[in-house]
Amino acid sequence: MLELALNARRGAFRLELACRLAASWTVVFGPSGAGKSTLLRLLAGLDRESARDGNVRVIHDENVITDSYTNTWLAPGRRKTALVAQQPALFPHLSVRSNVAFGIAHLPRGEREERVHQMLELVGGLELVDRHPRGLSGGEAQRVALARALATGPKLLLLDEPFSALDGTAADALLDRLHAWVKAHGVQAIQATHDATDAFIIGAEVVLLHEGRLAAQGPAEIVLAPERTRLLGWLSTQT
Repeated sequence: MLELALNARRGAFRLELACRLAASWTVVFGPSGAGKSTLLRLLAGLDRESARDGNVRVIHDENVITDSYTNTWLAPGRRKTALVAQQPALFPHLSVRSNVAFGIAHLPRGEREERVHQMLELVGGLELVDRHPRGLSGGEAQRVALARALATGPKLLLLDEPFSALDGTAADALLDRLHAWVKAHGVQAIQATHDATDAFIIGAEVVLLHEGRLAAQGPAEIVLAPERTRLLGWLSTQT
């Protein structure tokens, strides 16, 4: 569960948000410039200098495991939060295997190898294990970046347009597998997207942002009802 009370500024943009996120999967929806990526970077413990005041608490099994803007979010081997950005930012000199294993170097070798295998299998990237980032497509790189984040065993998974380089069918299949994995492992996921389809597919809770403010919060079928109507109208014109 997340308890948020944020007041942050980046240049002329200001994000002011107070809410509680308790669903296993929350979609943060809104147009470009609404504050989606800014919110995720603050939750990840990044951009701490832009936060004027406020508080972020991550509560797991009734224990507070993360408080606002502390370095323990990113401490090697102790990180409880993982951010998957739209741009994968893989280490170009490392193989896919080494990229995925980067955050779990403290684990015994056998356990580390098993974790890498499991995460690549989950994202559909086992055949990529010995390749290097320069030889990956955009979609393949996004799969590897996701596997790297999951390998660290986060309690809070932050996803910033993580499927943008995948085609619709592949993205939907990966979303389904990831959604099931998150629920099975007690992980809370926050996904920023401008594609309402993701929220409808998994029945997510939705946080609707507008110009850095909370415009609405609730089930996708309620909060995004106007967006559903728009999508259905567009589909009708394609047939």
